[in-house]
Amino acid sequence: MGTFDALLAGFSSALQPSILLYGLAGCFIGTLVGVLPGIGPALTVALLLPLTFKVPAEAMFVLFAGIYYGAMYGGSTTTILLNTPGESASVVTSLEGNRMARRGRAGQALATAAIGSFIAGTIGTIALTFFSPIIVDVALAFGPAEYAALMVLALVAVSSVLGNSELRGLISLATGLLIGFVGIDLQSGQPRFTFGHAELMDGVEVTVMLVGIFAVGEALFLAWQGRFGEGEVMKMSGSLWMSKQDWKRSWKPWLRGSAYGFPIGALPAGGAELPTLLSYYTEKKLSDHPEEFGNGAIEGVAGPEAANNAAAAGVLMPLLTLGIPTSATAAVILSAFQSYGIQPGPLLFTTQSSLVWTLIASLYIGNVILLLLNLPLVKLWVQLLKIPSHWLYAGILVISTIAVYGASNSLFDVGLLFVFGLVGFAMRRLDFPTAPIIVGLILGPLLEQSLRQALVISQGDWSTFFTRPISATVLVIAITLMVLPKTIAQLRKRSRVRAG
Repeated sequence: MGTFDALLAGFSSALQPSILLYGLAGCFIGTLVGVLPGIGPALTVALLLPLTFKVPAEAMFVLFAGIYYGAMYGGSTTTILLNTPGESASVVTSLEGNRMARRGRAGQALATAAIGSFIAGTIGTIALTFFSPIIVDVALAFGPAEYAALMVLALVAVSSVLGNSELRGLISLATGLLIGFVGIDLQSGQPRFTFGHAELMDGVEVTVMLVGIFAVGEALFLAWQGRFGEGEVMKMSGSLWMSKQDWKRSWKPWLRGSAYGFPIGALPAGGAELPTLLSYYTEKKLSDHPEEFGNGAIEGVAGPEAANNAAAAGVLMPLLTLGIPTSATAAVILSAFQSYGIQPGPLLFTTQSSLVWTLIASLYIGNVILLLLNLPLVKLWVQLLKIPSHWLYAGILVISTIAVYGASNSLFDVGLLFVFGLVGFAMRRLDFPTAPIIVGLILGPLLEQSLRQALVISQGDWSTFFTRPISATVLVIAITLMVLPKTIAQLRKRSRVRAG
């Protein structure tokens, strides 16, 4: 079946009333959590993971995709009106967006963010549609050695890129790997790190850890931060309608932001932070109104928001084609796949073709729904910013506890939930990145399995990882990611010393 035929089949499934309803709910919830400060898509998807025991896979992943895309849209509302970015990728938008709001142009800032998100999200989804099968064809040449090397690359990329400190990232990653090894060793049958608890024989339930770190930990952290007071919510005044000049100054940044966002988001160490920064500085250099930057330039909102949403589509590329998560939300979605007994990777497009193409088709539909939700309902979203914070935190804790207990009927899991909640709070408090610990938990067992399979095939010869061209190339990239940042930092330090 060709790409067009597969996509049409996906649309026929995604447009069924039951699936469409899940997509609409996901878009609405995603926009809601994007608007509320500090409540991101990773936390929300983690809270909903227990539903995977009840809801069919196609409907569940359409819901998750709507939440993911919706949060990217909704985050601009908080950033522009409250100057409180919900995620690191929204920081750049706040540089000009909040300044526009303070000049009485909040409506135009929100409009260019929403329309740019729609255009970039659609471009990114088109790229995902037509480039994914190409990546799959390449990935089908992968054996256990190549997959082991790919897992190493993903672990190195996540630990070194996410977070302000490489050491903190590595500690977080190592902790996740250790937790991932809890349970019965599949080869020897011996229990590992169970400390005599029969409940840990099957390993740590991913849902419990995800909800604990992202939901409970985040709620505790936000409650702790609440003592510093609330930010000022800018009033919505005037029309959301963009002038002809606004359109003229926005359409090129939308396209350039999309061009930055998707390819960088699809890289193992990409993310959305880098393309938004590149977009902002590009628009600053190319703008006919450079004097407005720092005072509310519309290009500084249009470009980064487009890059942010195109990167969101890019993140789904390695997740679906290679099974590699490159963001915290992607890591949580990967665990949802595993809850259904599905392993993302090149075979996913063959074994779960209907699921994949329904998901991709739902992204096109979701973009349209989100544009219709964001512009007319923006005043409703603004009202949500006035909800007392302590209600939100208490609600998250209650929902987390009910969700975990309802899924397993185990008080032991509830105890683990709050242990991981305290771990998540400590990580946020001490500025440890949370994504590496989740990626370590999920990819650690997969790395171990691929590594053992490769060594069995090669009869214990470790050189197999370097004599096979693909695995050797991937490992070289991983080593480069480890060495290059340090080398650049050393060179910059030497140049400063010579200049001084």
